[in-house]
Amino acid sequence: MPNDYFQFKHFRIEQAACAMKVSTDACLLGAVAAVEGATRILDVGTGTGLLALMAAQRNPTARIEAVEIDAGAAAQAVQNTAVSPWAARIQVYAQSLDDFAATQPGAFDHILSNPPFFRHSLRSPDAQRTAARHAADDTLSFAELAGFAAAHLTPTGRFTVLLPPPEMQEFEREARRAGLSPVTRLVVHHRPGSKPLRHVTAFGRHSEAVSTAALYIHAADESYSAEFRALLRDFYLAF
Repeated sequence: MPNDYFQFKHFRIEQAACAMKVSTDACLLGAVAAVEGATRILDVGTGTGLLALMAAQRNPTARIEAVEIDAGAAAQAVQNTAVSPWAARIQVYAQSLDDFAATQPGAFDHILSNPPFFRHSLRSPDAQRTAARHAADDTLSFAELAGFAAAHLTPTGRFTVLLPPPEMQEFEREARRAGLSPVTRLVVHHRPGSKPLRHVTAFGRHSEAVSTAALYIHAADESYSAEFRALLRDFYLAF
């Protein structure tokens, strides 16, 4: 059973009220996204507030906003960000992405999201966990997310998303319909020789050749790879 908290080197995530706990997926997204140099960053579906906090640690001057539709998770994100070293730069909004868009929030240099993606798997009897894990028209669809990003990115801004490969193919179609194209793609594997687990893809407004790289979380002996350790060294206590 997951712990009620996760301790990082420079902040702590309380997660008892959140359906989706701290995961390797989210930590990878927070470490990989090119948030350096951004002035204004948005985390869509912030959950515990993890991505917002990682962005704040990596970018010492950016203003960071985070949106979370689940009231309990949003309250937990407020708690986590308030006791962090970057409380003055992070604002959490407890509302849907549609409601947030209606406030005319302006443009962002970088938008991050680890969206729901379990479209065809069995649903949990826990409604909160189901909403967090499953993409659906009444929670957060790929089309809605891509459309929001296309409407609210700066001209040179980036929108970074983490999804499994099949769902990323579907998401890329929605992004292209909205006017966004993939720019970089990190293909994440468990170990050398294993099939891809996740894609971390950055989208932009201009179509260009996609720069693709691979990351192996574990070495052949199941120890963490040097590349994974380097990515998370500023965050994980074990590294």
